[in-house]
Amino acid sequence: MTPHYTFNRTTVIAGARYFADHCMACHSVSSLRYEYLTADLGMPKKEVKKDIMLPNGAAFKKTIVSPMPPDMAAKWFGKPPPDLSHMDRYLGSKFIYTYLLSFYWDPARPSGWNNYVFPMVAMPNVLAPWGGTVGPKGQVIYPGKLSPAEYHKKVADVVAFLRYASDPSYFKRMALGPYVIGILLLFTILAYLLKTAYWIDLKKKG
Repeated sequence: MTPHYTFNRTTVIAGARYFADHCMACHSVSSLRYEYLTADLGMPKKEVKKDIMLPNGAAFKKTIVSPMPPDMAAKWFGKPPPDLSHMDRYLGSKFIYTYLLSFYWDPARPSGWNNYVFPMVAMPNVLAPWGGTVGPKGQVIYPGKLSPAEYHKKVADVVAFLRYASDPSYFKRMALGPYVIGILLLFTILAYLLKTAYWIDLKKKG
């Protein structure tokens, strides 16, 4: 499935908030520093500290690291939850979006959850209270707090944040792009004028 969102700072910030509330307890994004959310996205430092820097010991200039000790994570889940820094580049936005929407209730699994696109996954469906619980055939067992459209929007925001986390320089590049193109265009014009003047001199000499 394709996530539908506008990849801009507002969407990424919304995804960062949702990620901090529901994913950061287990998953790190160690290629990203908290300060990038202010420097790149324009999120006020006060809001970053209040809404995003939830783990104990988090520092504004440090990377986003889960507070869960790896040894305890391995004990609880069988293996430590992966760092999601480059997950978007590795698996792609479509896979992540589809994966997050593909959990179903499976009492045979230790966590009680399974996944259509990642069978036997160790991760539980932490978003079930908002998206609802479905059975293996897609039947609704418990409805979520959000409508399907609202829930899909929340998941798409998280996907947008993970896309940004895998390429934090994106917005800076986009901001510099017009200036770089303008400089190249200016040099092209100057080169053309220089060529024209050079050929005029040659024709006069000829």
